[in-house]
Amino acid sequence: MADPQPSSEQPYRPDPAILGLGPDFFDPVEAAAFPQTRLRFANRRWAKRVGLDLDDEGWERHFGRFEPLADNLSQPLALRYHGHQFRTYNPDIGDGRGFLFAQLRDDNGRLLDLGTKGSGQTPYSRFGDGRLTLKGGVREVLATEMLEALGVNTSKSFALVETGEELARNDEPSPTRSAVLTRLSHGHIRIGSFQRLAFMEDKEAIARLTGYSLEHLFQKASDNSALTLFEETAAVTAKLAASYLAAGFVHGVLNSDNINITGESFDYGPWRFAPTWDEEFVAAYFDHNGLYAFGRQPEAIHWDLAQLGGCLALIADKATLTEILGGWSERFERALVTALLRRLGVQPDDTADRGLASALLVALRAQEVTIDRLLFDWRGGRVPDDAVYRGKVYTGLRERLTARDPLPHALDHEYWRDDGPCSMLIDEVEAIWAAIADRDDWGPFEAKIAAIRRMAEAHCSAP
Repeated sequence: MADPQPSSEQPYRPDPAILGLGPDFFDPVEAAAFPQTRLRFANRRWAKRVGLDLDDEGWERHFGRFEPLADNLSQPLALRYHGHQFRTYNPDIGDGRGFLFAQLRDDNGRLLDLGTKGSGQTPYSRFGDGRLTLKGGVREVLATEMLEALGVNTSKSFALVETGEELARNDEPSPTRSAVLTRLSHGHIRIGSFQRLAFMEDKEAIARLTGYSLEHLFQKASDNSALTLFEETAAVTAKLAASYLAAGFVHGVLNSDNINITGESFDYGPWRFAPTWDEEFVAAYFDHNGLYAFGRQPEAIHWDLAQLGGCLALIADKATLTEILGGWSERFERALVTALLRRLGVQPDDTADRGLASALLVALRAQEVTIDRLLFDWRGGRVPDDAVYRGKVYTGLRERLTARDPLPHALDHEYWRDDGPCSMLIDEVEAIWAAIADRDDWGPFEAKIAAIRRMAEAHCSAP
């Protein structure tokens, strides 16, 4: 088959900029040779945005057998990084079951990465097999589609290919089916990428990575200004933390190697959507102390940001870094107000937004209905007459919301006339997987993707 042809909407624009950093930042690796490659999910709408026009065989060649894309990386690269894992520093990590496969520009000129999960062993695999379960891949597709629909800055699941191996896992029935996932991300530069360089006390490399990040990820002049980078990362991580809460989402593993400096959420393992606004709700069974519980996610992200500040202190003014870090909580609170009101679908009002958001939080914390149900029912200033909403906890919300104007077209989509919201709670996730595992029935999975994208249209957050 010929190399990918430009789509009618956007030309294919390869740009392997990562090579400019030099070989100290990555290791060339080979993809695993899988017994089979069977395409299970292809994100064709995002493929159009990066100019990839592929048939099914082309998807499997490039994202199952990892034949290089034209004029791109000739060999995959496993990126080097360290990180704090549940607050314990670990210098023995890096891309252990994934690699950077290609870099290219989207229709907005952003540099994006195509990176993998489950593509085989690397120098950082340690004792792991470098593989991904098919269930894990299905779960990541569902998570990213749902988060994108709810306006969270997230990586996009680009391709999911079943690979024909039987994997043994300790935390789920084995043997289980295998897959390789390719995600489309706005960079794979993590806080842990800087931690590795600080651990090595390599100031020159920190400055080089800072320049790369500013130029290629934030599209700012490559002046190696660590203060500018920290300011940018503080802003986007505050928005990330706020968007998690507004979406009712629990990532589960907010280690510093899982925090992208662009504020883009990625790498989904034990994630859950919280049924109600329960700040102690935990996604990961191994998070015994609730470090990454629903309500503690802002604290976790702020702590990780502080680790980045410590790295940049090797080349930047410590007092200014501390000042930026100290302003993060206010950034987060403003972002949370914006994110909550966006889901409510009302016009902003600088003098009244915090009061409305506070009233909404009182209603959510009552935990009488699910997060999605409440935000669906009160969307666009609707004041439902359901008996469940007649309690005192809804008085403030009712009074403040009736004085607000809806966003233009906030309720135009037929979705808002459904009987209830599109949600993604664990019972449905397990049912979708059971249909695949028991009967190889992909109907519920495909139907859910369609339902999520319909909801995304209603929220006006889909590309």
